[in-house]
Amino acid sequence: MTSRFDISDEALMVRYQRGDKGAFTALVRRHQGALYNFAFRQLRLQSAAEDVVQEAFVRVVQNAADFKHEARFTTWVYTITRNLCIDQLRKRALRRHASLDESRSDDGEAGGPTLGEQTADSRASVERDATGSELKERIVKALDTLPDEQREVFLLREIGGLPFKEIAEVTGIAENTVKSRMRYALERLQEALAEYEEYSRALR
Repeated sequence: MTSRFDISDEALMVRYQRGDKGAFTALVRRHQGALYNFAFRQLRLQSAAEDVVQEAFVRVVQNAADFKHEARFTTWVYTITRNLCIDQLRKRALRRHASLDESRSDDGEAGGPTLGEQTADSRASVERDATGSELKERIVKALDTLPDEQREVFLLREIGGLPFKEIAEVTGIAENTVKSRMRYALERLQEALAEYEEYSRALR
């Protein structure tokens, strides 16, 4: 008998469309960690990232009937998650504009747990070889220095594990542009982590 862990995301979606609720549970378990890491590094706020991932799976349920069998589940769910993150950031920007008295901790710019303290999922390859809190903190800070469009591509590639073609579909930009942004992101990170030669080589 084939285990749910041995079949593709797309096959699990087909099972779910046919009424197998366990197939949906398997999809959540398979992707929620990486989706949270992606959302958290975009939003820099734990509660917001958790809300985004929960809403993303709610939308998967609501729109399950529309999922095409030839489509890629990861492209679909990361597009949903990315759009929810964009909505969150826009709302946050509007709130900051409306109230100059808003506390810094509420908008995620300061206060509360740091990214380093919010331990990332162990599968995230960006931290796979990181040893020690100092290096992890340095990696997180280096990621935060990336321009938004480069960080987004890097996270989709390194945390989501998406191929460049899928990232292009998720972000709505040309595949060559995706590759260019990834290259610039890696160059910036290599510079920021130059003193950690072993890790810097692993990024190349």
